[in-house]
Amino acid sequence: MASKSIVDPKRLALTTRERFRRQMHFQSIDRGIHWEFGYLGETLERWHKEGLSNEIVPGEGAGSVEAYFGVDPVRHLPIGIGLQPGFPYEYEVLEKKADSEVRKYADGHIQEEKTSGIRTIPHYIKFPIANRDDWKRYKERLDPASPERRLDWKKIGRELLRCDLPVGIGLGSFFGIPRNWIGFENIAMMCYDDRDLVEEIVETLTQLYLSQLEQALRECQVDFALGWEDICFRNGPMISPQMFREIVGPRLKRVCDLLRRHGCDVILTDCDGDIRQLIPVWLECGVNCMFPIEIGNWADPVRFRKQYGRDLLMMGGFSKHILAESKGAIDAEVARLTPLVEDGGYIPFCDHRVPPNVPYENYLHYCRTVRRVWGRNVDLPPMLAGEG
Repeated sequence: MASKSIVDPKRLALTTRERFRRQMHFQSIDRGIHWEFGYLGETLERWHKEGLSNEIVPGEGAGSVEAYFGVDPVRHLPIGIGLQPGFPYEYEVLEKKADSEVRKYADGHIQEEKTSGIRTIPHYIKFPIANRDDWKRYKERLDPASPERRLDWKKIGRELLRCDLPVGIGLGSFFGIPRNWIGFENIAMMCYDDRDLVEEIVETLTQLYLSQLEQALRECQVDFALGWEDICFRNGPMISPQMFREIVGPRLKRVCDLLRRHGCDVILTDCDGDIRQLIPVWLECGVNCMFPIEIGNWADPVRFRKQYGRDLLMMGGFSKHILAESKGAIDAEVARLTPLVEDGGYIPFCDHRVPPNVPYENYLHYCRTVRRVWGRNVDLPPMLAGEG
């Protein structure tokens, strides 16, 4: 690691965009970027009872929880890489239970969703793609030439010339989205029973991503690209690294190569769980930033920096479980991660949305501490700016 911190409070103030670029390229900055993964609704309900104003809610603008905690804003480009037209978000209730409902959606999938308590990942019962006939209904909605995908990229590009926020663009999902359509166990079997169909689905998505990214990148200067997979669990990936390398690798590399040709060299993927076996494959393909580094006995940003050096950029990696512990534990974790922050190429924040077992006073203490220790000299409300 570098012996001198990149955080130099004497440096002239940077825009958030300049700060992001420099921080992710191990160059000096005036203060660190302040981002957060997000907050569960149940967390804010608890905090409202513990002192957070009821006027502070999720969303955008001065009254948002992100603005209140001084989260630096970002601009995400509206690239059209989803289903067009999408299936209507309509469902019929097949069964009502004490605290959940079984719902059938317009695309054909069936899932059980919580109606009370903590509502996160639903329980999937039936998936919309089981065979080639089902796939046809989806493939026709992935046409790169679909008129609904057309955007005035020239106009957007001109606007970005005056943008002082980091500009991000989506690069798609190569196995996570097909998994959602087909199902975990089903796609695992399909990789053996009908490998050609899996390859066709991934290639179709790749062609769509390349088409839309090419149009956007010709006109727009982009600072980072964000993909999504979520294909790892506490015991590792749901697909072998070798099979991921064979099916996804060449296609993901084509997308990463395109991004780099247009000057975007901060390329991250969003994947929870034990990602260790897939990191080398992602790096081979051109993905060089891991997010949100869900902490467990499998993942640790300090360990990753020792192993991969500056080849691997990182975002996240502050344990949500530590936020629920004592203020002393929070201080110790801030101190442990400080050398990474000072080295650069790392933007720390909670490793997932802040859960409801985190007391409001703990989160206030966390924000005050990282603001002081990591040089996040942002304007915050009086309650948050204090040292209590």
